[in-house]
Amino acid sequence: MTAREPSLPDPFDRLDGRIVAEHRPWPRIEVQTDVWTEAAGRLSRRALDLLGLWGESQAVHMAVADANDPNRILVLSLACPEGRYPSLGRVHPPAIRLERAAADLFGLVPVGLPDTRPWLDHGKWGVHAPLAAQRSDTRSSEEYELLPVDGENVHQLPVGPVHAGIIEPGHFRISADGDTVVRLEERLGYTHKGVEGLLRGADLERAARLACRCSGDSTVAYGLAFARAAEAALGWTPPARAVWLRALMAEFERLANHLGDVGAICNDGGFAIMLAHCSVLREQVLREASSSFGHRLMMDRIVPGGVVTDIDAAGAARITTLMADIRLRFQRLTELYDTTASLQDRTVGTGIVPTELAEQFGASGFVGRASGRRCDARRWPGYPPYGELEFEIPRLEAGDVNARLWIRIREVEQSTRLIEQILAKLPDGPIRTESGGSSANTVSEGLAIVEGFRGEILIWVRIDAAGRIERCHLRDPSWFQWPLLEAAIDGNIVADFPICNKSFNCSYSGHDL
Repeated sequence: MTAREPSLPDPFDRLDGRIVAEHRPWPRIEVQTDVWTEAAGRLSRRALDLLGLWGESQAVHMAVADANDPNRILVLSLACPEGRYPSLGRVHPPAIRLERAAADLFGLVPVGLPDTRPWLDHGKWGVHAPLAAQRSDTRSSEEYELLPVDGENVHQLPVGPVHAGIIEPGHFRISADGDTVVRLEERLGYTHKGVEGLLRGADLERAARLACRCSGDSTVAYGLAFARAAEAALGWTPPARAVWLRALMAEFERLANHLGDVGAICNDGGFAIMLAHCSVLREQVLREASSSFGHRLMMDRIVPGGVVTDIDAAGAARITTLMADIRLRFQRLTELYDTTASLQDRTVGTGIVPTELAEQFGASGFVGRASGRRCDARRWPGYPPYGELEFEIPRLEAGDVNARLWIRIREVEQSTRLIEQILAKLPDGPIRTESGGSSANTVSEGLAIVEGFRGEILIWVRIDAAGRIERCHLRDPSWFQWPLLEAAIDGNIVADFPICNKSFNCSYSGHDL
Protein backbone atom coordinates (compact mmCIF):
# COMPACT_ATOMS: atom_id res chain seq x y z
CA MET A 1 0.00 0.00 0.00
CA THR A 2 1.33 3.42 -0.90
CA ALA A 3 2.34 5.78 1.88
CA ARG A 4 -0.10 8.47 3.00
CA GLU A 5 0.03 11.71 1.04
CA PRO A 6 1.20 14.60 3.27
CA SER A 7 -1.76 16.74 2.17
CA LEU A 8 -4.38 14.20 3.26
CA PRO A 9 -5.96 14.80 6.68
CA ASP A 10 -5.41 12.14 9.31
CA PRO A 11 -8.73 10.22 9.66
CA PHE A 12 -7.81 9.33 13.27
CA ASP A 13 -7.29 12.99 14.21
CA ARG A 14 -9.44 14.08 17.19
CA LEU A 15 -10.86 10.59 17.67
CA ASP A 16 -9.95 10.83 21.34
CA GLY A 17 -11.01 8.96 24.44
CA ARG A 18 -9.79 6.85 27.32
CA ILE A 19 -7.24 4.32 26.12
CA VAL A 20 -7.92 0.75 27.28
CA ALA A 21 -4.43 -0.38 28.30
CA GLU A 22 -5.20 -4.11 28.25
CA HIS A 23 -6.19 -4.13 24.54
CA ARG A 24 -3.66 -5.40 21.97
CA PRO A 25 -2.16 -5.13 19.39
CA TRP A 26 -4.11 -2.11 18.15
CA PRO A 27 -5.53 0.55 20.50
CA ARG A 28 -9.07 0.62 21.82
CA ILE A 29 -10.50 3.86 23.15
CA GLU A 30 -13.68 4.58 25.10
CA VAL A 31 -15.32 7.58 23.45
CA GLN A 32 -18.21 9.97 23.94
CA THR A 33 -21.17 10.32 21.60
CA ASP A 34 -19.68 13.24 19.66
CA VAL A 35 -16.55 11.23 18.77
CA TRP A 36 -18.68 8.22 17.78
CA THR A 37 -20.75 10.45 15.51
CA GLU A 38 -17.63 12.03 14.01
CA ALA A 39 -16.25 8.57 13.22
CA ALA A 40 -19.55 7.73 11.51
CA GLY A 41 -19.17 10.78 9.33
CA ARG A 42 -15.64 9.79 8.35
CA LEU A 43 -16.91 6.33 7.41
CA SER A 44 -19.51 7.94 5.14
CA ARG A 45 -16.80 10.10 3.53
CA ARG A 46 -14.60 7.00 2.94
CA ALA A 47 -11.79 8.35 5.14
CA LEU A 48 -12.26 5.23 7.29
CA ASP A 49 -13.16 1.63 6.45
CA LEU A 50 -15.49 -0.27 8.75
CA LEU A 51 -13.92 -3.56 9.88
CA GLY A 52 -16.61 -4.63 12.33
CA LEU A 53 -19.33 -3.59 14.77
CA TRP A 54 -20.45 -5.58 17.79
CA GLY A 55 -22.23 -5.11 21.07
CA GLU A 56 -22.24 -5.91 24.75
CA SER A 57 -24.92 -5.48 27.39
CA GLN A 58 -24.31 -1.74 27.79
CA ALA A 59 -21.72 -0.88 25.16
CA VAL A 60 -21.16 -0.95 21.42
CA HIS A 61 -17.81 -1.24 19.64
CA MET A 62 -16.59 -0.59 16.11
CA ALA A 63 -13.26 -1.41 14.52
CA VAL A 64 -12.08 0.92 11.77
CA ALA A 65 -9.03 1.24 9.53
CA ASP A 66 -7.46 4.19 7.79
CA ALA A 67 -8.83 3.91 4.22
CA ASN A 68 -5.43 4.91 2.80
CA ASP A 69 -3.31 2.87 5.22
CA PRO A 70 -5.03 -0.34 6.41
CA ASN A 71 -2.12 -1.04 8.76
CA ARG A 72 -3.59 1.69 11.01
CA ILE A 73 -6.48 0.19 12.99
CA LEU A 74 -8.51 1.57 15.88
CA VAL A 75 -11.35 0.21 18.02
CA LEU A 76 -13.87 2.73 19.37
CA SER A 77 -16.21 1.85 22.23
CA LEU A 78 -19.30 3.77 23.31
CA ALA A 79 -21.11 3.16 26.58
CA CYS A 80 -24.86 2.65 26.16
CA PRO A 81 -26.28 2.75 29.72
CA GLU A 82 -29.78 3.29 28.33
CA GLY A 83 -29.32 0.76 25.52
CA ARG A 84 -29.23 3.38 22.74
CA TYR A 85 -26.51 4.81 20.50
CA PRO A 86 -26.26 6.89 17.28
CA SER A 87 -26.57 4.60 14.28
CA LEU A 88 -23.66 4.21 11.89
CA GLY A 89 -26.00 2.68 9.31
CA ARG A 90 -27.84 5.99 9.06
CA VAL A 91 -24.89 7.38 7.08
CA HIS A 92 -22.90 4.23 6.25
CA PRO A 93 -25.00 1.37 4.77
CA PRO A 94 -22.43 -1.43 5.40
CA ALA A 95 -23.18 -1.08 9.13
CA ILE A 96 -26.92 -1.69 8.82
CA ARG A 97 -26.98 -5.49 9.11
CA LEU A 98 -24.31 -5.45 11.84
CA GLU A 99 -26.43 -3.04 13.87
CA ARG A 100 -29.57 -5.11 13.30
CA ALA A 101 -27.70 -8.19 14.57
CA ALA A 102 -26.43 -6.33 17.66
CA ALA A 103 -30.01 -5.23 18.34
CA ASP A 104 -31.21 -8.84 18.14
CA LEU A 105 -28.49 -10.17 20.45
CA PHE A 106 -28.18 -7.35 22.99
CA GLY A 107 -31.27 -5.19 22.62
CA LEU A 108 -29.13 -2.17 21.69
CA VAL A 109 -31.12 0.42 19.76
CA PRO A 110 -29.24 2.23 16.93
CA VAL A 111 -30.96 5.60 16.83
CA GLY A 112 -31.68 6.65 13.26
CA LEU A 113 -31.14 3.22 11.70
CA PRO A 114 -33.12 3.20 8.43
CA ASP A 115 -33.99 -0.52 8.66
CA THR A 116 -35.07 -1.71 12.11
CA ARG A 117 -36.32 -5.16 11.12
CA PRO A 118 -34.79 -8.08 13.06
CA TRP A 119 -31.95 -9.85 11.29
CA LEU A 120 -30.70 -12.94 13.13
CA ASP A 121 -33.82 -13.24 15.30
CA HIS A 122 -36.62 -15.02 13.43
CA GLY A 123 -38.97 -14.94 16.42
CA LYS A 124 -38.20 -18.55 17.40
CA TRP A 125 -35.73 -18.07 20.27
CA GLY A 126 -38.20 -17.75 23.15
CA VAL A 127 -36.28 -14.78 24.55
CA HIS A 128 -35.45 -11.28 23.37
CA ALA A 129 -31.82 -10.08 23.24
CA PRO A 130 -30.42 -13.34 24.69
CA LEU A 131 -26.90 -11.98 25.31
CA ALA A 132 -28.07 -8.89 27.21
CA ALA A 133 -27.94 -8.74 30.99
CA GLN A 134 -31.71 -8.24 31.10
CA ARG A 135 -33.68 -10.76 29.08
CA SER A 136 -37.28 -10.35 28.09
CA ASP A 137 -39.69 -13.08 27.05
CA THR A 138 -41.71 -10.61 25.03
CA ARG A 139 -41.76 -11.79 21.45
CA SER A 140 -42.99 -9.91 18.43
CA SER A 141 -45.73 -11.68 16.48
CA GLU A 142 -45.21 -9.58 13.38
CA GLU A 143 -44.21 -11.36 10.19
CA TYR A 144 -40.96 -10.31 8.53
CA GLU A 145 -41.84 -7.82 5.81
CA LEU A 146 -39.78 -7.82 2.65
CA LEU A 147 -39.15 -4.50 0.95
CA PRO A 148 -41.82 -3.46 -1.58
CA VAL A 149 -41.13 -3.33 -5.31
CA ASP A 150 -43.14 -1.06 -7.58
CA GLY A 151 -44.04 -1.85 -11.17
CA GLU A 152 -47.01 -3.17 -13.13
CA ASN A 153 -45.35 -6.31 -14.47
CA VAL A 154 -43.14 -7.22 -11.51
CA HIS A 155 -43.52 -10.75 -10.19
CA GLN A 156 -41.73 -12.48 -7.31
CA LEU A 157 -39.74 -15.70 -7.29
CA PRO A 158 -39.02 -17.15 -3.83
CA VAL A 159 -35.85 -19.25 -3.58
CA GLY A 160 -35.12 -21.21 -0.40
CA PRO A 161 -34.49 -21.36 2.48
CA VAL A 162 -34.45 -25.07 1.61
CA HIS A 163 -32.51 -25.60 -1.61
CA ALA A 164 -32.22 -28.46 -4.08
CA GLY A 165 -28.51 -29.01 -3.43
CA ILE A 166 -26.73 -29.99 -0.23
CA ILE A 167 -26.13 -26.41 0.88
CA GLU A 168 -27.01 -24.27 3.87
CA PRO A 169 -30.38 -22.53 4.15
CA GLY A 170 -31.04 -18.97 3.06
CA HIS A 171 -34.07 -17.28 1.54
CA PHE A 172 -33.78 -15.16 -1.60
CA ARG A 173 -36.75 -13.17 -2.88
CA ILE A 174 -36.25 -12.28 -6.54
CA SER A 175 -38.47 -9.56 -8.01
CA ALA A 176 -38.39 -9.63 -11.78
CA ASP A 177 -39.90 -7.77 -14.70
CA GLY A 178 -40.20 -10.54 -17.25
CA ASP A 179 -36.83 -12.26 -17.04
CA THR A 180 -34.93 -9.23 -15.72
CA VAL A 181 -34.17 -9.01 -12.01
CA VAL A 182 -35.19 -5.64 -10.56
CA ARG A 183 -34.49 -6.52 -6.92
CA LEU A 184 -32.99 -9.34 -4.92
CA GLU A 185 -33.57 -9.36 -1.18
CA GLU A 186 -31.91 -11.85 1.16
CA ARG A 187 -33.25 -13.27 4.41
CA LEU A 188 -30.53 -15.03 6.38
CA GLY A 189 -30.10 -16.18 9.97
CA TYR A 190 -31.42 -19.73 9.52
CA THR A 191 -28.11 -21.24 10.64
CA HIS A 192 -27.79 -19.10 13.77
CA LYS A 193 -26.39 -21.36 16.47
CA GLY A 194 -25.49 -18.96 19.28
CA VAL A 195 -21.71 -19.20 18.91
CA GLU A 196 -21.05 -15.95 20.75
CA GLY A 197 -23.30 -17.06 23.59
CA LEU A 198 -21.61 -20.46 23.78
CA LEU A 199 -18.21 -18.77 23.94
CA ARG A 200 -19.04 -16.86 27.11
CA GLY A 201 -17.39 -18.56 30.07
CA ALA A 202 -15.57 -21.12 27.91
CA ASP A 203 -11.94 -21.96 28.58
CA LEU A 204 -9.46 -21.38 25.78
CA GLU A 205 -9.51 -24.98 24.58
CA ARG A 206 -13.28 -25.10 24.20
CA ALA A 207 -13.37 -21.58 22.77
CA ALA A 208 -10.85 -22.50 20.09
CA ARG A 209 -12.96 -25.51 19.11
CA LEU A 210 -16.11 -23.37 18.89
CA ALA A 211 -14.35 -20.75 16.76
CA CYS A 212 -13.20 -23.44 14.32
CA ARG A 213 -16.83 -24.43 13.82
CA CYS A 214 -18.15 -20.98 12.99
CA SER A 215 -17.80 -21.78 9.26
CA GLY A 216 -16.59 -25.28 8.51
CA ASP A 217 -14.98 -24.50 5.17
CA SER A 218 -12.81 -21.88 6.90
CA THR A 219 -11.93 -23.82 10.04
CA VAL A 220 -8.19 -23.12 9.67
CA ALA A 221 -8.72 -19.40 9.14
CA TYR A 222 -11.08 -19.11 12.12
CA GLY A 223 -8.76 -21.20 14.28
CA LEU A 224 -5.84 -18.98 13.30
CA ALA A 225 -7.79 -15.76 13.91
CA PHE A 226 -8.94 -16.90 17.34
CA ALA A 227 -5.47 -18.11 18.31
CA ARG A 228 -3.88 -14.83 17.23
CA ALA A 229 -6.50 -12.78 19.10
CA ALA A 230 -6.02 -14.82 22.29
CA GLU A 231 -2.25 -14.69 21.95
CA ALA A 232 -2.35 -10.90 21.48
CA ALA A 233 -4.48 -10.56 24.60
CA LEU A 234 -2.27 -12.80 26.73
CA GLY A 235 1.13 -11.78 25.38
CA TRP A 236 1.59 -15.32 24.16
CA THR A 237 4.20 -16.04 21.48
CA PRO A 238 3.86 -19.34 19.59
CA PRO A 239 7.01 -21.17 18.40
CA ALA A 240 8.39 -20.29 14.96
CA ARG A 241 7.68 -23.76 13.53
CA ALA A 242 4.04 -23.48 14.62
CA VAL A 243 3.69 -20.12 12.85
CA TRP A 244 4.90 -21.65 9.57
CA LEU A 245 2.76 -24.76 9.97
CA ARG A 246 -0.28 -22.51 10.46
CA ALA A 247 0.47 -20.77 7.18
CA LEU A 248 0.89 -24.13 5.46
CA MET A 249 -2.54 -25.24 6.63
CA ALA A 250 -4.10 -21.89 5.72
CA GLU A 251 -2.82 -22.14 2.16
CA PHE A 252 -3.99 -25.75 1.95
CA GLU A 253 -7.47 -24.60 2.96
CA ARG A 254 -7.41 -21.71 0.47
CA LEU A 255 -6.28 -24.06 -2.32
CA ALA A 256 -8.99 -26.66 -1.65
CA ASN A 257 -11.79 -24.08 -1.51
CA HIS A 258 -10.72 -22.20 -4.62
CA LEU A 259 -10.44 -25.44 -6.60
CA GLY A 260 -13.95 -26.37 -5.51
CA ASP A 261 -15.33 -22.92 -6.37
CA VAL A 262 -13.79 -22.79 -9.85
CA GLY A 263 -15.42 -26.09 -10.72
CA ALA A 264 -18.77 -25.15 -9.16
CA ILE A 265 -18.99 -21.79 -10.96
CA CYS A 266 -18.32 -23.47 -14.30
CA ASN A 267 -20.89 -26.13 -13.49
CA ASP A 268 -23.54 -23.44 -12.87
CA GLY A 269 -22.55 -22.10 -16.29
CA GLY A 270 -23.43 -25.47 -17.85
CA PHE A 271 -19.85 -26.79 -18.12
CA ALA A 272 -19.83 -29.81 -15.83
CA ILE A 273 -16.48 -31.20 -17.00
CA MET A 274 -14.67 -28.41 -15.11
CA LEU A 275 -16.46 -29.40 -11.90
CA ALA A 276 -15.43 -33.03 -12.38
CA HIS A 277 -11.74 -32.25 -12.88
CA CYS A 278 -11.55 -29.57 -10.17
CA SER A 279 -13.31 -31.89 -7.73
CA VAL A 280 -10.60 -34.49 -8.31
CA LEU A 281 -7.89 -31.94 -7.56
CA ARG A 282 -9.73 -30.69 -4.47
CA GLU A 283 -10.14 -34.26 -3.22
CA GLN A 284 -6.41 -34.85 -3.57
CA VAL A 285 -5.72 -31.77 -1.44
CA LEU A 286 -8.19 -32.90 1.23
CA ARG A 287 -6.75 -36.42 1.32
CA GLU A 288 -3.25 -35.04 1.72
CA ALA A 289 -4.50 -32.77 4.50
CA SER A 290 -5.86 -35.85 6.25
CA SER A 291 -2.58 -37.72 5.80
CA SER A 292 -0.33 -34.86 6.86
CA PHE A 293 -2.44 -33.10 9.51
CA GLY A 294 -4.85 -35.79 10.68
CA HIS A 295 -8.10 -34.18 9.44
CA ARG A 296 -9.46 -33.45 5.97
CA LEU A 297 -10.50 -29.93 6.96
CA MET A 298 -7.61 -29.56 9.44
CA MET A 299 -10.16 -28.82 12.16
CA ASP A 300 -8.81 -28.18 15.68
CA ARG A 301 -5.22 -28.32 14.42
CA ILE A 302 -4.53 -24.68 15.41
CA VAL A 303 -4.78 -23.73 19.07
CA PRO A 304 -3.65 -20.75 21.16
CA GLY A 305 0.06 -21.22 21.66
CA GLY A 306 0.76 -23.15 18.46
CA VAL A 307 -0.51 -26.23 16.66
CA VAL A 308 -1.27 -29.78 17.76
CA THR A 309 0.20 -31.69 14.82
CA ASP A 310 3.45 -31.70 12.87
CA ILE A 311 4.49 -33.03 9.49
CA ASP A 312 7.43 -35.28 8.77
CA ALA A 313 9.82 -35.37 5.82
CA ALA A 314 7.68 -37.90 3.97
CA GLY A 315 4.62 -35.66 4.28
CA ALA A 316 6.57 -32.65 3.04
CA ALA A 317 7.79 -34.63 0.03
CA ARG A 318 4.26 -35.78 -0.82
CA ILE A 319 2.95 -32.22 -0.62
CA THR A 320 5.73 -30.92 -2.86
CA THR A 321 4.94 -33.56 -5.48
CA LEU A 322 1.22 -32.82 -5.22
CA MET A 323 1.73 -29.08 -5.77
CA ALA A 324 3.71 -29.68 -8.96
CA ASP A 325 1.02 -32.04 -10.24
CA ILE A 326 -1.84 -29.63 -9.41
CA ARG A 327 -0.07 -26.74 -11.08
CA LEU A 328 0.35 -28.71 -14.32
CA ARG A 329 -3.17 -30.12 -14.44
CA PHE A 330 -4.85 -26.90 -13.32
CA GLN A 331 -3.09 -24.95 -16.06
CA ARG A 332 -4.76 -27.18 -18.63
CA LEU A 333 -8.15 -26.57 -16.99
CA THR A 334 -7.52 -22.83 -17.03
CA GLU A 335 -6.81 -22.97 -20.74
CA LEU A 336 -10.00 -24.97 -21.25
CA TYR A 337 -12.05 -22.31 -19.44
CA ASP A 338 -10.36 -19.49 -21.34
CA THR A 339 -11.12 -21.04 -24.73
CA THR A 340 -14.72 -22.11 -24.16
CA ALA A 341 -16.83 -19.35 -25.69
CA SER A 342 -20.16 -20.68 -24.41
CA LEU A 343 -18.90 -20.57 -20.83
CA GLN A 344 -17.36 -17.12 -21.25
CA ASP A 345 -20.74 -15.94 -22.49
CA ARG A 346 -22.22 -16.85 -19.09
CA THR A 347 -19.50 -15.23 -16.98
CA VAL A 348 -18.21 -12.12 -18.78
CA GLY A 349 -20.25 -9.03 -17.93
CA THR A 350 -22.51 -10.96 -15.55
CA GLY A 351 -23.09 -9.90 -11.93
CA ILE A 352 -20.95 -6.77 -11.88
CA VAL A 353 -19.94 -5.17 -8.56
CA PRO A 354 -18.73 -1.61 -9.32
CA THR A 355 -15.43 -0.62 -7.73
CA GLU A 356 -17.09 2.27 -5.88
CA LEU A 357 -19.56 -0.07 -4.21
CA ALA A 358 -16.85 -2.59 -3.32
CA GLU A 359 -14.85 0.25 -1.75
CA GLN A 360 -17.85 1.53 0.20
CA PHE A 361 -18.54 -1.89 1.71
CA GLY A 362 -14.87 -2.65 2.29
CA ALA A 363 -15.30 -5.91 0.40
CA SER A 364 -12.31 -8.17 0.90
CA GLY A 365 -11.14 -11.43 -0.65
CA PHE A 366 -11.82 -12.32 -4.27
CA VAL A 367 -14.99 -10.18 -4.30
CA GLY A 368 -13.06 -7.03 -3.46
CA ARG A 369 -9.99 -7.79 -5.54
CA ALA A 370 -12.12 -8.61 -8.61
CA SER A 371 -13.58 -5.10 -8.32
CA GLY A 372 -10.26 -3.32 -8.08
CA ARG A 373 -9.70 -3.25 -4.31
CA ARG A 374 -6.11 -3.63 -3.13
CA CYS A 375 -6.65 -5.77 -0.05
CA ASP A 376 -5.22 -8.89 1.55
CA ALA A 377 -4.87 -9.26 5.31
CA ARG A 378 -1.75 -11.39 4.83
CA ARG A 379 -0.03 -8.17 3.74
CA TRP A 380 -2.25 -5.37 5.12
CA PRO A 381 -2.08 -5.32 8.13
CA GLY A 382 0.01 -8.48 7.71
CA TYR A 383 1.08 -11.24 10.07
CA PRO A 384 3.90 -13.79 10.12
CA PRO A 385 5.28 -15.60 8.27
CA TYR A 386 3.91 -13.87 5.15
CA GLY A 387 6.44 -11.05 5.42
CA GLU A 388 9.12 -13.63 4.62
CA LEU A 389 7.26 -15.10 1.65
CA GLU A 390 7.02 -13.94 -1.94
CA PHE A 391 3.55 -13.83 -3.46
CA GLU A 392 1.43 -11.65 -5.69
CA ILE A 393 -2.02 -10.35 -4.88
CA PRO A 394 -4.05 -10.57 -8.10
CA ARG A 395 -6.41 -7.70 -8.82
CA LEU A 396 -8.87 -6.98 -11.63
CA GLU A 397 -11.26 -4.14 -12.37
CA ALA A 398 -14.24 -5.73 -14.18
CA GLY A 399 -16.04 -6.91 -11.02
CA ASP A 400 -18.03 -9.59 -12.85
CA VAL A 401 -18.34 -13.37 -12.45
CA ASN A 402 -15.43 -13.84 -14.84
CA ALA A 403 -13.19 -11.55 -12.78
CA ARG A 404 -14.07 -13.30 -9.52
CA LEU A 405 -13.28 -16.64 -11.17
CA TRP A 406 -9.93 -15.40 -12.52
CA ILE A 407 -8.94 -14.06 -9.09
CA ARG A 408 -9.50 -17.56 -7.74
CA ILE A 409 -7.45 -19.06 -10.58
CA ARG A 410 -4.52 -16.76 -9.86
CA GLU A 411 -4.78 -17.44 -6.13
CA VAL A 412 -4.63 -21.18 -6.77
CA GLU A 413 -1.37 -20.57 -8.60
CA GLN A 414 -0.05 -18.39 -5.78
CA SER A 415 -1.04 -20.85 -3.04
CA THR A 416 0.79 -23.75 -4.68
CA ARG A 417 3.95 -21.64 -4.78
CA LEU A 418 3.44 -20.40 -1.21
CA ILE A 419 3.11 -23.99 0.00
CA GLU A 420 6.40 -24.89 -1.69
CA GLN A 421 8.11 -21.86 -0.13
CA ILE A 422 6.78 -22.68 3.33
CA LEU A 423 8.02 -26.26 3.12
CA ALA A 424 11.44 -25.05 1.95
CA LYS A 425 11.75 -22.56 4.82
CA LEU A 426 10.00 -24.54 7.57
CA PRO A 427 12.13 -24.11 10.72
CA ASP A 428 12.84 -26.83 13.25
CA GLY A 429 11.74 -26.68 16.85
CA PRO A 430 8.68 -27.16 19.09
CA ILE A 431 5.17 -26.66 17.77
CA ARG A 432 3.42 -25.40 20.90
CA THR A 433 3.94 -23.41 24.09
CA GLU A 434 1.69 -24.15 27.02
CA SER A 435 0.99 -20.79 28.69
CA GLY A 436 0.60 -17.09 28.03
CA GLY A 437 2.89 -14.26 28.92
CA SER A 438 2.79 -11.29 31.23
CA SER A 439 -0.92 -10.62 30.76
CA ALA A 440 -1.98 -13.87 32.43
CA ASN A 441 -4.16 -13.55 35.57
CA THR A 442 -5.56 -10.16 34.47
CA VAL A 443 -8.43 -9.13 32.24
CA SER A 444 -7.01 -8.76 28.73
CA GLU A 445 -8.29 -8.09 25.23
CA GLY A 446 -7.03 -8.97 21.77
CA LEU A 447 -7.97 -8.34 18.16
CA ALA A 448 -6.87 -10.34 15.11
CA ILE A 449 -7.50 -10.05 11.38
CA VAL A 450 -6.70 -13.08 9.22
CA GLU A 451 -7.12 -13.70 5.50
CA GLY A 452 -9.44 -16.63 4.91
CA PHE A 453 -10.19 -17.88 1.41
CA ARG A 454 -13.23 -15.55 1.24
CA GLY A 455 -11.44 -12.55 2.72
CA GLU A 456 -10.80 -10.94 6.09
CA ILE A 457 -11.95 -12.68 9.26
CA LEU A 458 -11.96 -10.47 12.37
CA ILE A 459 -12.05 -11.83 15.91
CA TRP A 460 -12.12 -9.72 19.06
CA VAL A 461 -11.82 -11.37 22.46
CA ARG A 462 -11.83 -10.39 26.13
CA ILE A 463 -10.34 -12.94 28.53
CA ASP A 464 -11.02 -12.69 32.25
CA ALA A 465 -8.51 -13.13 35.08
CA ALA A 466 -9.35 -16.84 35.30
CA GLY A 467 -8.42 -17.39 31.65
CA ARG A 468 -12.01 -17.80 30.42
CA ILE A 469 -13.80 -15.98 27.63
CA GLU A 470 -15.76 -13.01 28.89
CA ARG A 471 -16.78 -11.80 25.42
CA CYS A 472 -15.81 -12.85 21.91
CA HIS A 473 -17.01 -11.50 18.58
CA LEU A 474 -16.37 -13.23 15.25
CA ARG A 475 -16.94 -11.36 11.96
CA ASP A 476 -16.99 -13.30 8.72
CA PRO A 477 -16.09 -11.51 5.44
CA SER A 478 -19.55 -12.46 4.18
CA TRP A 479 -21.14 -9.69 6.29
CA PHE A 480 -19.83 -7.18 3.73
CA GLN A 481 -20.25 -9.46 0.70
CA TRP A 482 -23.85 -10.67 0.98
CA PRO A 483 -25.25 -7.14 0.38
CA LEU A 484 -23.10 -6.81 -2.73
CA LEU A 485 -24.71 -9.94 -4.20
CA GLU A 486 -28.03 -8.12 -4.05
CA ALA A 487 -26.50 -5.28 -6.05
CA ALA A 488 -24.64 -7.54 -8.49
CA ILE A 489 -27.72 -9.42 -9.68
CA ASP A 490 -29.72 -6.26 -10.38
CA GLY A 491 -30.43 -5.99 -14.11
CA ASN A 492 -29.30 -9.55 -14.88
CA ILE A 493 -31.61 -12.34 -15.97
CA VAL A 494 -33.15 -14.69 -13.42
CA ALA A 495 -31.25 -17.66 -14.87
CA ASP A 496 -27.96 -16.01 -13.92
CA PHE A 497 -28.75 -15.87 -10.20
CA PRO A 498 -27.15 -19.29 -9.44
CA ILE A 499 -23.86 -18.45 -11.18
CA CYS A 500 -23.73 -15.00 -9.56
CA ASN A 501 -24.44 -16.52 -6.15
CA LYS A 502 -21.76 -19.18 -6.59
CA SER A 503 -19.23 -16.60 -7.77
CA PHE A 504 -19.62 -14.95 -4.35
CA ASN A 505 -19.98 -18.20 -2.37
CA CYS A 506 -20.72 -16.28 0.81
CA SER A 507 -20.90 -18.20 4.06
CA TYR A 508 -24.29 -18.72 5.66
CA SER A 509 -22.93 -20.27 8.84
CA GLY A 510 -20.13 -17.75 9.33
CA HIS A 511 -22.57 -14.89 8.83
CA ASP A 512 -25.33 -16.29 11.04
CA LEU A 513 -23.03 -16.87 14.05
